[in-house]
Amino acid sequence: MNNIKFIYLYRDGANYKAWNEVVFRNPEQLTLDEIHRRLNDAFLTDKLFIASQISIQEKFLFLDNKFTRYDHCYHEFDSVEFSHENGTDSFGRSITDFLLEVESAAKQGWKAFDILDRI
Repeated sequence: MNNIKFIYLYRDGANYKAWNEVVFRNPEQLTLDEIHRRLNDAFLTDKLFIASQISIQEKFLFLDNKFTRYDHCYHEFDSVEFSHENGTDSFGRSITDFLLEVESAAKQGWKAFDILDRI
């Protein structure tokens, strides 16, 4: 069975990046095209989303509570690919479970927040 690797990043306004990925089980054998389409339909323009709303790790760049004018609250979807790696999602979700959570968050609205609230 092929699992699905969801690859995303945090890109600040100065174009510095921090990458991350989560591997989900794929028992339903969804295709990459279907997954990609559903994610693109749910995310904001430029494939932006709020990581905490879909229970994945935030990858902000600021350190020691030092924020810059380039910091913001959005993460960016990069890609999905098949993977033989074991699932790494801390909630044990399948890709279908994850897609349902993403679609639910999109219906509720992506809730931007002040990055200073993360201190």
